[in-house]
Amino acid sequence: MSLNANDLILFAQVMDAGSFSAAAERTGLPKSTLSRRISGLETELGERLITRSTRKLMITDFGQEVLEHAQRLVDETECTAAFARDRQATPQGTLRISLPSDFFEQVIADFVQHFSILHPKVRLEMDLSARRVDLLAERFDVAIRVASTLPDDNTLVARRLAAIVTSLYASPAYVSQYGEPADPSDLKNHHGLMLMNSVGESRPWRLTRGNDFWEGYPARAFSSNSLGLHRAIVLKGMGIGGLPQPMVASAVKEGLLVPVLPEWHSREAIVWCVTPGRRLLSPATRAFIEVFSEVMQKSEAFKHTR
Repeated sequence: MSLNANDLILFAQVMDAGSFSAAAERTGLPKSTLSRRISGLETELGERLITRSTRKLMITDFGQEVLEHAQRLVDETECTAAFARDRQATPQGTLRISLPSDFFEQVIADFVQHFSILHPKVRLEMDLSARRVDLLAERFDVAIRVASTLPDDNTLVARRLAAIVTSLYASPAYVSQYGEPADPSDLKNHHGLMLMNSVGESRPWRLTRGNDFWEGYPARAFSSNSLGLHRAIVLKGMGIGGLPQPMVASAVKEGLLVPVLPEWHSREAIVWCVTPGRRLLSPATRAFIEVFSEVMQKSEAFKHTR
């Protein structure tokens, strides 16, 4: 037996309307279609549900028992529709977000504060990790990724939010002790903090100024895969570090860090918002994209690309 739940719902609607004609007006289906669907349901169930006459429909004892189940289907369908309408009107539920481990704390804090006020029914689960999560397999709703480009993946949709400019910075104490380089080639005489790639190799500094390009390493280098650690070490006056502007904006404003070779910058990195592309975005996900974009747009530390 293979029952069609829609036929059971139609049966409940016919009995509620009192006739095929009235049910046809409510459902928008032709009277002949309703009659055929109910007849097919009776054939599948193996017994008559209703007795037809020219004046009215009479439900059988078997039909009365089936009607109770059919009405529960109608109730559940209406509850599901009401639930969906409520979720569309009011973002709610749990929202799982993946962010880079060194993403900018002030931006996240501003976002959480603003988002929680606007959408108190959404529970945020934020995973800060250096690894690139599998959104579909690990059931993440959205990921923030920072990269110049993203690999092709037709299961995901990526939205550009902003660009990040990375420049060289040092503490005033370091500049006072070791001097300020006048040209990128002078960096070979300085202490530097280098980022490591995924296989543990130190990345060279790659700097551009218009059409000019320089690539190289400092004389003495400390390497790690943590921008947060680099920022802390640069603040202690132990070297020059390539740091994203959003990460150092407050320290520069307070005079704790100064730009080094301010006309030279690393290649811009893009802040991407990535979502699974094969399903509809939930209201909570759409709300996240809207609020997170707004917070980044208000930050002077980002270069906006839209």
